[in-house]
Amino acid sequence: MPNKPSAQNTHLMSRPAVLLIHGFSENGLIWEQQLDFLREQFYVLAPDLPGTGQTPLTASLSIESMAEYVHELLLENGIEKAVVIGHSMGGYVALALAEKYPALVQGLGLFHSTATPDSEEKKEARRKSITMIEKYGSDAFVKQTMPNMFSPAYRKEHPERVEAYIRLCSQCPQPSLIAYYEAMMLRPDRTAVLSSLKVPALFVIGKDDTAVPLQNILPQVSLPAVSDIRIFEDTGHMGMWEVPEASRLLLQQFILFCQQY
Repeated sequence: MPNKPSAQNTHLMSRPAVLLIHGFSENGLIWEQQLDFLREQFYVLAPDLPGTGQTPLTASLSIESMAEYVHELLLENGIEKAVVIGHSMGGYVALALAEKYPALVQGLGLFHSTATPDSEEKKEARRKSITMIEKYGSDAFVKQTMPNMFSPAYRKEHPERVEAYIRLCSQCPQPSLIAYYEAMMLRPDRTAVLSSLKVPALFVIGKDDTAVPLQNILPQVSLPAVSDIRIFEDTGHMGMWEVPEASRLLLQQFILFCQQY
């Protein structure tokens, strides 16, 4: 875990705190196109979850254990309240954090994510992916699977960015990929967390997202008392890369709204 903030950085902590949680196979750099912009106004943490980046994989990894990890990180940074945004699997972690520590969460953002558990069909697809990873290795899996996270239009127009995403995801070790899949399959339904939220919720949805389809998310947006809903055209599962400027602005607007709520 990182050390407590130094005295020279204490002034940054007077700013509104934001926690950005990456998704499956990613690391904190997934937010690279938003970080500098947001850090002009906010105290932003974008950590590597256990098993990726600079953070080692822990035994018995689960969505809940990852939520405990980011909770400890917030405490070590002296943060008592934060707007929490999670991409995909990071959204599952954000929901688990909000469930156990509701007073800590000043706003909850599901960035291409969902509060519902895996369907049996989804679990079976994940099991097949685990088999593929074990048989052919993580590199082959990432190269075949990760381009599908983007919309067809983006893949055609920005092949170099898709390749950059593949390189980023290729840094995730094989044991971590498998542990993440197993953790996601075991996660419970957390739609009740959305229903009981006393803070604003953000839903970022890609119209071309095949990983978390629009029709699966729309029933959830009415569950929180206050919802901010953003639907991106010609966008898949990677809004922070596919529409980086729009993603920067909507995050800024949502964080500011949560400070006033």
